Amino acid sequence: MKKFLLTPFFIGLTLLSITNCKMEKREITTQDDFPPAPVAQKIPVTFTEFSNTRVDNYYWMRDKEDPNVIEYLNLENEYTQTVMASTKDLQESIYNEILGRIKEDDQSYPTYMNGYYYYSKSEAGKQYRVFCRKKGSLDAPEEIIFDVNQMAEGHRAFRFAGYSISPDNNLAAFSFNTTGSFADNIIKVKNLNTGEYLQTNIPMASSFTWANDNKTIFYTIVDNALRPYRVYRHNIESPNKDTFIYEEKDARFNTYVYKSKTNNYIFIGSNSTYTSELQYIDANMPLQQFKIFLPRVEGVEYSVNHHKDKFFIRYKDKDNLNGVIYTAPLDGFQDRANWNTFLGHNPNVRIEGMDVSEKFLSVELRENGLNNIVVYNLIDNSSQSINFPEPVYSIYLMGNPEYQSNTIRYNYTSLNRPSTLYEYNMESQETTKLKEQEVPSGFNPDDYTVERLWAESHDGTLVPMAIVYKKGLRKNGKNPALLYSYGSYGYSSDVFFSPALYSLIDRGFVYAIAQIRGGSDLGEQWYEDGKLLNKKNTFKDFIACAQKLIDDRYTSSDRLAAMGGSAGGLLMGAVVNMRPELFQTIVAQVPFVDVINTMLDTSLPLTTQEYEEWGDPNIEEYYNYILSYSPYDNITKQDYPNILATSGLNDSQVGFHEPTKWVAKLRDYKTDNNIVLLYTNMDSGHGGATGRYDRIKETAFEFAFILDRVGIKK
Repeated sequence: MKKFLLTPFFIGLTLLSITNCKMEKREITTQDDFPPAPVAQKIPVTFTEFSNTRVDNYYWMRDKEDPNVIEYLNLENEYTQTVMASTKDLQESIYNEILGRIKEDDQSYPTYMNGYYYYSKSEAGKQYRVFCRKKGSLDAPEEIIFDVNQMAEGHRAFRFAGYSISPDNNLAAFSFNTTGSFADNIIKVKNLNTGEYLQTNIPMASSFTWANDNKTIFYTIVDNALRPYRVYRHNIESPNKDTFIYEEKDARFNTYVYKSKTNNYIFIGSNSTYTSELQYIDANMPLQQFKIFLPRVEGVEYSVNHHKDKFFIRYKDKDNLNGVIYTAPLDGFQDRANWNTFLGHNPNVRIEGMDVSEKFLSVELRENGLNNIVVYNLIDNSSQSINFPEPVYSIYLMGNPEYQSNTIRYNYTSLNRPSTLYEYNMESQETTKLKEQEVPSGFNPDDYTVERLWAESHDGTLVPMAIVYKKGLRKNGKNPALLYSYGSYGYSSDVFFSPALYSLIDRGFVYAIAQIRGGSDLGEQWYEDGKLLNKKNTFKDFIACAQKLIDDRYTSSDRLAAMGGSAGGLLMGAVVNMRPELFQTIVAQVPFVDVINTMLDTSLPLTTQEYEEWGDPNIEEYYNYILSYSPYDNITKQDYPNILATSGLNDSQVGFHEPTKWVAKLRDYKTDNNIVLLYTNMDSGHGGATGRYDRIKETAFEFAFILDRVGIKK
């Protein structure tokens, strides 16, 4: 289930004064104002587990090869378009506002790597990016590596999944798919000197990396459940004779391959939710047998960064949840007695990541929900901190691909601060701004107020929440608001600048991000307290944040919308069952809502790997707990908010049938007159539309639904 964050857009319309939101005169349509919604056929299927009997009337919807399913999805899409027809002008306004807030002709800041400057660019009117490089100097002629617009021609969806350049700079291995899925990629190889494609054609692939001989590629493939599980060695000179290397037989684990930054080692990684293991070979000797770096131990996670004379090992276990960094010699590292503590465990500070270079180690840390970067000088053992004074922000350590470099890059953003790329010189301790996200239509951060609030959850835990709104807003309970979160897999709900959101904010909305348990916003224990048999804390924290916005009169329950995607869609489904009266509108993007059925079906993608997140429902304790919150199974005869659910027919993360079933059952059970809609992208998968303009249209559609439901028509 993938993390979903929103994108925003600008509004130049003075349709609503922030300080005078006359929402009392809203004219809001209901389901009675439209033709009847599609009624799904009921074909009861009975399940019995642990003496409990469940009847699923919509189990038949899972088969996308069934023409009846496709017909039903098309009927739902037609109904959604009928209901949303009156918002066409609003959607168009929002769409144009987005275009006004983004630089359509734009270019990433170049990154130097192995003799070339690499960058990508977008061009006005084109859906996809163009990937380029220049040799030795930014004044050198531009080489186009991949024009994804050309590659996508003739395809209704095209997802470019990335590329890797051979050590001699002559070849590029790349992966892509035409389904919009995140899981069924094809690997090909392009000769950058001739522009020709080699015979390499590897389907159902995942990760890949080059050995140092410029002809060997190690790659992983996925199984029928789309789990990366096997590693192969491919020689471009013998493209039809790949060699099997390794199979990960534990269904909880995914496997992947990568090369160390020093280019000395190739690693095979095997990871479950809280256990990991690495194998390695010399990158100069691709025919070597892989060796175990450190044998897997249940509950122990580790990662390895190679330095010229040592390994840096980030290590986590039950006694060191936030992580420890050790050093170990290149010879004898298997013996823990040879390890030395470089950065000890701190129960209040989580180690987010690290980047190693010849003379420095930079570490990204998270404390009290905020990140900072500490740089350690490996020559004189001194350290420097890169700190940020604002109360709410996000930074992302981006490192540097060049091992000998003395600089690192990081990205800084906040709710009212456009993303800005900085370069930090670790020797001189000077910071240089490289590139700031442009908002062509104009944006003044000082026009907006950003705050950090703390909501008290059901057990007394204080939950942080970041909010932004236009200055002058009165806390009178009459403002519309949108509350977003995710809350699973340890992914933190970080704040970020999203131009699209300002189409809501400038129309009087308060926008809030709830940093609930299940993420790692306040450290690894924050995650532990929101998973498995603690999962309901995630939902109750979100409810507490919604209640805080209402109690502090930022908004009211008849003006409060909520949004979440994937596992955040599970959050949406759970909270509307628990406290439907708190919310006026819900947008659930590709929501994971049929939890018990999915977790009992090991033929579906991700199921067995998810046991460490949700629990194994083949164990009665976990079965009963999952069943007690599974959104689809807990729909009851009660009033529900207005709901828009989205799905993707080719979704590899959350099956399209989950939101489809959920909507059908909601309509059958709900006792209100609110609108429930389903929109399915029939050409793509978990991330929705693959082209940037099409993604903007989907965002405009979702925001128009929210605005329309609170009575804002322009």
